[in-house]
Amino acid sequence: MTGGLRVRRSTYIHCMYPITRTIPPNAVILDARPRAQYETGHIAGAMHADPDRQLAAPHDPRIGGRHPLPPIEQWTKQLGEWGIGPETTVIVYDDTLGANAAARAWWMLRAIGHENVAVLDGGLRAASEPLEIAEPQPKSRALYPATRWLRNVVEMNDVDALRKDPNWKVLDVRSAERYRGETEPIDPIAGHIPGALNLPFMQNVEAGGFFKDAHSLRAQYEQFLGDTPVERLIVHCGSGVTACHTLLALEAAGLDGASLYVGSWSEWCRNEMPRVP
Repeated sequence: MTGGLRVRRSTYIHCMYPITRTIPPNAVILDARPRAQYETGHIAGAMHADPDRQLAAPHDPRIGGRHPLPPIEQWTKQLGEWGIGPETTVIVYDDTLGANAAARAWWMLRAIGHENVAVLDGGLRAASEPLEIAEPQPKSRALYPATRWLRNVVEMNDVDALRKDPNWKVLDVRSAERYRGETEPIDPIAGHIPGALNLPFMQNVEAGGFFKDAHSLRAQYEQFLGDTPVERLIVHCGSGVTACHTLLALEAAGLDGASLYVGSWSEWCRNEMPRVP
């Protein structure tokens, strides 16, 4: 889909093969920004991955939060429409350090077993060539051959039980201000899940906006986890999107196996669940 896009530095987070400076020429590139932003200019050859319509299936936020996962059949159909198969290299980007929806697209691909998917480190600003307006025509293909989500996902009642278990940790990756309940710009009620600990996703990046190196990320999360195995870590945010930024950072650090609470605070706060404050 692209003629070997160049980017400004060691560019994209990938946990399965070495980082490179050139995106492969046959890669599928997905722009995970809102539609209006995509239409003002995007990386050449990039197709739009709508955060609300294609990376989620919103309905009642009391059930699954603001960005519930789409049915697996809907997701595999969409991948086929983008021309993505098991052998395809996929590069995803947004303009918020991967935290808007690029990491969510990454997680959704990894969650059906797709190996060759990466998030552009530094986001759109890492691209070193002019943007384009024209929307490419995908080379559609059959449904992606997957029938279920393979990565760990927990439901609201699971979180309610496990937050009380000292052998588990619940991680809230929202800003410290939202965690403490001092502000809530999106959901109707401020606060956090009782027992949840806070490590904002912005701690995954350096001052310049690029991901910390794998050694630094591993040290950060080993300190957070302590004696808790990563397989007993539940990660959440406001609606299951920025939590994927932390799941990406964990995998980059070689710490794979944490669970995603997709509904996150947007589901929790709309139900009769305990909360702090």
